[in-house]
Amino acid sequence: MTTLPHGGLALSALEEQLLQPGVKGLPVTDPLRQGAIGLQGWNVLHGDTSFPVALLRTSALKHNLDWMRRFCERHGATLAPHGKTTMSPQLFGAQLANGAWGITLATATQVQVAHRFGVRRVLLANQLVARADTNAVLQLMHEDPDFECYVLADSLAGVERLAEAVERHPLARKLPVLVELGLPGKRAGCRTLDEAMTVARAVQGAPGLQLAGFEGYEGLLVSGERERDAREVSEFVGRIVALVRESDDEGLFGMPEILLSAGGSAWFDLVARGFADVGKLSRPVRAVLRSGCYLTSDHGSYKRLLAQLNLREDIPARDALRPALEVWSVVQSRPEPTLAILTMGKRDASYDDGLPVPLVHHRPGPGTPATLPDGCEIFKMNDQHAYLRLPDGHPLCDALAVGDLVGCGISHPCTTFDKWPLLLAVDDDYVVRFALNTFF
Repeated sequence: MTTLPHGGLALSALEEQLLQPGVKGLPVTDPLRQGAIGLQGWNVLHGDTSFPVALLRTSALKHNLDWMRRFCERHGATLAPHGKTTMSPQLFGAQLANGAWGITLATATQVQVAHRFGVRRVLLANQLVARADTNAVLQLMHEDPDFECYVLADSLAGVERLAEAVERHPLARKLPVLVELGLPGKRAGCRTLDEAMTVARAVQGAPGLQLAGFEGYEGLLVSGERERDAREVSEFVGRIVALVRESDDEGLFGMPEILLSAGGSAWFDLVARGFADVGKLSRPVRAVLRSGCYLTSDHGSYKRLLAQLNLREDIPARDALRPALEVWSVVQSRPEPTLAILTMGKRDASYDDGLPVPLVHHRPGPGTPATLPDGCEIFKMNDQHAYLRLPDGHPLCDALAVGDLVGCGISHPCTTFDKWPLLLAVDDDYVVRFALNTFF
């Protein structure tokens, strides 16, 4: 059974389902009830699972859940974590139980999955355009009037399509719309404040729609020049705040509260500070952060970006967000003294924003994994193979053997989760305690 809080979601069916042989990471030859996984006594270090296997360390998950709850309380912000990171109902439940206001999602099908498991409030942080997708979301809201879904618009054409769809599928209450502010040369969003205000006025005047607030995504402002990036993020957030103030002055908001939303997984501290400067408006303001990768963090791109956040927030390393996601594999070949070939590849671990980071090695059985020395590097991956370079002349070149285990951290959690229909949750001794499902 899961040891994470469920946040009121309907997860029992997942525990009762029968898992068939062939599920990645599971060493089963007969059907097994998912809820019985923790009763099998599997230990990854003993080689009890199939390999490769994706793991979530429960101690890090719980630390990160509590960390983000306290961060939001300290900054007066609300969290709607981006569910596309994990698409795991069990993790949605844990986030909601730890104070999340709702779940952010990116597609209509993701909204359907979240609603199926009982998520009651969704921020769809993407343009809702295709007719079938729009109809699917509106049907959920029509059949379940208590289900809340906030959508985006960044053009008059988008507003018109939403209004026409609501006219075809009347709702119990108006559809809440956030106007999206974008960045030149980047993805969706109005390019200027004037354009955003034009869209906001169109939303306010459209039958069946109501202006809920403004949002944007500052995470695209990552160039590697730390000071410039931070300055541009703060300026971008300031433009969202300016739009909210101007719209409030014009009386465009019709809901009980005004929403401001941004905050990916790299700059959410600057977003929270910027939103705190909005000042007193005609009605309460809710600042919604959308970080999703905070939950598992990583050993690569987010580790580097969060190190900067820790400096800005004066957070000691021992109190920082902790990497929770690992992918373990087996050495399947030692064809050269400085080369080991591992049983994982692009089908198993992210590679879009850095290759996996080799952390430890272990000969299956009792004991503690040994840290891999400096100079170990995964420098290439095929579909099912990873190339691990060993430091020339190091004793590991002779010691690492076929059948040994190698544990890797990853860079960019989103594109590792989508490769695994099931991930195993382990304690700090790598004993498997329960499983987590994904729905991509």
